Amino acid sequence: MKDVIKISTVAFNATWGDKQVNLNRMLGYVDAAAAEGANLIVFPEMGLTGYDDDEEDKPQSEKMQTKLAETVPGPSSEAMAQKAKELGVYIAFGLPERDKDDASVIYNAACVCGPEGVIGSYHKIHLPFPEPHWATRGDEPFIFETPWGPVGLGICYDTYCFQELMRYYAAKGCRLYVNCTALAKCHGVALGSTTLEAGSIVNQIYIVSANLAGKDLYNDFWGGSSIIGPSTKFWEAEYFAGYPFTDPRAAENRMYTATVDLTLATREKFKPNALIGGATDFRPAVYRKLYEDLLQDPKFQE
Repeated sequence: MKDVIKISTVAFNATWGDKQVNLNRMLGYVDAAAAEGANLIVFPEMGLTGYDDDEEDKPQSEKMQTKLAETVPGPSSEAMAQKAKELGVYIAFGLPERDKDDASVIYNAACVCGPEGVIGSYHKIHLPFPEPHWATRGDEPFIFETPWGPVGLGICYDTYCFQELMRYYAAKGCRLYVNCTALAKCHGVALGSTTLEAGSIVNQIYIVSANLAGKDLYNDFWGGSSIIGPSTKFWEAEYFAGYPFTDPRAAENRMYTATVDLTLATREKFKPNALIGGATDFRPAVYRKLYEDLLQDPKFQE
């Protein structure tokens, strides 16, 4: 398994509702990143179409996201897959995905393509306002295999407010977590960078985030795409590329690239500890009991 990977992440000012323009721009960024030697290129949540909901009282069928949604594989993912094959890279990008079996079901999704073509897609599990106006919740994690080992993927709210997903990926062996995000300034100054830094520190993994940047339809997005990982300083996180969301430099439409050494992602809490008989500090059997207790409450049942 390889340990050293070069990653590019794009703070992307998507053109709201213009899929072709956004796709062409993303393909251009992939060319540029590959020319710099990047192995993985990450774009934001809903980068293909823009994020913002249009008029709230519109029926779902008339929403921009519904009209522009595609299946995976589909035209845009196939174009990305062709580029990934041509350049031998991995690409993750956000889009509204139409369910293959029920065209009325749309997901807030992130598609992953690689040298072998379309790998698959992740459907956002947790939907904040206003996404339920057009999207259906997913319910499955998504890990894709690479020469650098398994990589886990989440989208925005999944990452900042529900630590279970990132921790699951780290426990499964992921040293790198991809966060496709659309974090706007209306969400405040503390939610994004604080939780990403904490996630990297407590799980001892790398996190690559790609965020929308600047004005969408009405929201102003932070930018702040970054590559964060374990520092050589004990229990600290390092920005290997990019900026915290609130940094004044973060809002520009810009690509950031860094080479990282995944051996620093030690994930020690998930490894056998000789002091406790080879068990791990991480205790899923205990947590299962806690969650089984919670499931006795009807409000937590699906």
